[in-house]
Amino acid sequence: MNRTFVSQLQADLDDLVAKGTYKRLNHLASPQAARVQMEGRGEVLILSSNNYLGLCDQPEVVEAGIAGLRKYGAGTGSVRFICGTFTVHRELEAALARFVGTEAAMSYVSAWNANEGLTASIVQEGDFVVSDALNHASIIDSVRLAKAITKCTTAVYAHGDLDDLVAKLKANAGARRRLIWTDGVFSMEGAVAKLPQILQIARDHDAIVIMDDSHATGVLGATGRGTAEHFGVVGEVDVITSTLGKALGGAAGGFVAGPAALCDTLTQRSRPQLFSNALPPTVAASALAAVEYIEAHPERVQTLRENADYFRGAIREAGFNPLPGETPIVPIIIGETADAIRMSELLLEEGIFVTGFGFPVVPHGTARLRCQISAAHTRDDLDYAVRAIRKVGLAAGVIR
Repeated sequence: MNRTFVSQLQADLDDLVAKGTYKRLNHLASPQAARVQMEGRGEVLILSSNNYLGLCDQPEVVEAGIAGLRKYGAGTGSVRFICGTFTVHRELEAALARFVGTEAAMSYVSAWNANEGLTASIVQEGDFVVSDALNHASIIDSVRLAKAITKCTTAVYAHGDLDDLVAKLKANAGARRRLIWTDGVFSMEGAVAKLPQILQIARDHDAIVIMDDSHATGVLGATGRGTAEHFGVVGEVDVITSTLGKALGGAAGGFVAGPAALCDTLTQRSRPQLFSNALPPTVAASALAAVEYIEAHPERVQTLRENADYFRGAIREAGFNPLPGETPIVPIIIGETADAIRMSELLLEEGIFVTGFGFPVVPHGTARLRCQISAAHTRDDLDYAVRAIRKVGLAAGVIR
């Protein structure tokens, strides 16, 4: 063992502890839900989960996963084109395409892999890719990887600044192909992309729109079909990527949805698809059940929306100024990273689990508590959370 290497790593970790920015893992001993059993803490109210619809422990979703495990076994044994693909993967992909309004879909073992494998599979030298400045890290890495592999040209436009987007497209009007990458919902802000305007800009400049809808699938729109349904433009987005690991049961996995020719191209070229096993069948089966559950119970989406609106209003009345929005992501800006993490720790002592985020996840000076609301929360849960956040905010001097 290289002891110098280990000591250097430990010194870096010690520095994080000294600065108050070290991230500690909390271990849960029960299913992800509105309230969980946390080792050493007992029952804790979760306010930091992507379990937006409360489907992680929904009986139909859990039982479908058990049935999938019994029917198909533990895994695929190899990659799909080598040893075959299970019929449950085909059924899941058909359901996902139907749900988000595209011709086809292709599943991946993670949403990160879905994004990572997409850009480099569809661009070549001479193409231009432009990405919103606040896009998820997986999109950023996907574009960087595509540039390294294909020598395409890339740029970043200021967050939500459509004039800057247009300027970047005009400056690259001679590109063979132009692609616009955006999140549907920006996870640290809770802001929704200006999708109708982006689609019009794409039409004006003969560009392709790719949208990561991970925090909108199952969340936005009257029936949870995402950002496109929210704006009434289902079927107009060229490519949608998303996750199975948030509103859709929370297990794991992701997907790319779009034209059938795109998904076939990914089967032929996408390296995460070619060199990784498919989703474990239990995960595919539970995700399929989650999609079907949402389709049968759109009222769960409405409950989520009502809970989010209620919490956002209550936290304002408590003296905080959360970032405005219409999603269940309610960021409370604290300022310094150490302060946000300290508040998170104090809240855990009050039985509330909410994560403090700081640099480099968000810019310096904008550290926050990112509260995430679920349809599984009761009004009593939300009222208790608001009282605890106010108590800790007063103790920390964040509010007066």
